[in-house]
Amino acid sequence: MFSGYVDLTWWGYVLVTLALTHVTIAGVTIFLHRHQAHRALDLGPVPSHFFRFWLWLTTGMVTKEWAAIHRKHHAKCETADDPHSPQVLGLNRVLWGGVFLYVKESHNPETLVRYGHGTPDDWLERHVYTPGQKLGILIMLAIDLALFGLVPGVLIWGVQMVWIPFWAAGVINGVGHCWGYRNFACADASTNIVPWGILIGGEELHNNHHAYATSARLSSKWYEFDIGWLYIRLLESLGQARVKKVAPRLRLAAARQTIDLDNLQAVITHRYDVMAKYMESLRQIYREEAGKLKASLDAKSLKALKRWLARDAEELPEQERQRYVAALEKSSRLSLGVEMRHELVALWQRSTATHEELIAGLQDWCRRAEASGVRQLEEFSSRLRSYAL
Repeated sequence: MFSGYVDLTWWGYVLVTLALTHVTIAGVTIFLHRHQAHRALDLGPVPSHFFRFWLWLTTGMVTKEWAAIHRKHHAKCETADDPHSPQVLGLNRVLWGGVFLYVKESHNPETLVRYGHGTPDDWLERHVYTPGQKLGILIMLAIDLALFGLVPGVLIWGVQMVWIPFWAAGVINGVGHCWGYRNFACADASTNIVPWGILIGGEELHNNHHAYATSARLSSKWYEFDIGWLYIRLLESLGQARVKKVAPRLRLAAARQTIDLDNLQAVITHRYDVMAKYMESLRQIYREEAGKLKASLDAKSLKALKRWLARDAEELPEQERQRYVAALEKSSRLSLGVEMRHELVALWQRSTATHEELIAGLQDWCRRAEASGVRQLEEFSSRLRSYAL
């Protein structure tokens, strides 16, 4: 009664556990995330039903709840209404208690009604998967016990049960908004944890995802690898998936003398890349100015200035905002860089402006940058003129 049908060495049980949890990760990233929440791809009936069944067995999660909570996260990111923002709630609470935040939000009927549209609503969902959430994971326990025996079976099942709550609800939602690198300067605090998206199915590339949420591919740079995208391409080759949208590829052409519609549209399309590169220029200005600023700023304010540069003054607490404004007054080059950043962002936020007005605005911005006498702004203007679709 204590042994199962399969007798393995200890490392055999480890490999089996990793394989089983990896299937679960694939189900979350391909089915729940990219297919259901963002509609980045269509899935055929075979993988769609398999993933839904497997996630019922290994997580007990309801598709509508997961999709709704994730969509709300994007809509309310880093605000008090975000279901799991570490910027609001703190990293420890999200990292170690992300699953409880998920459960709490799943009991909010307003979230499900507003954000849960378009998810499965067939007989299986209404009569098996939703009302029988706990039944699925109990069936999985019975299967693990039958296959591997009492001790290995319980341990494997236990790992399966904590895998998604820790890695998805904790690490991705927590660390993925606090620590890592950023390819794109989107409005939230999302980061890419590592460039190799293997352990969590590609979800490690979280900043890329927040920049282009409806992209079926999460990798962006040549050195990044998204194993979920590999699986999607394999399913596509078998006729079981159809990719609907991927993030646009950046193309730089020869710098134009005159801004045209193609250039404008490319700048707007790649605006997160534009701002990421602009912040690099702004940090270069800061490094050049730091030596001069030491004479007029204390060490604490000088160090904080670098952090403040990435934020709007209006977002800072009043005391910090006053210190930030006072620090900027000590450097005309930094002050100009911050001012022109706000003007650049305002260009693509002018929703009522005509194409002609936006082209004229971008042309004027480039002209003033090139006449500023600040090398970094001059070089950035040249890059801005080279963006192409």
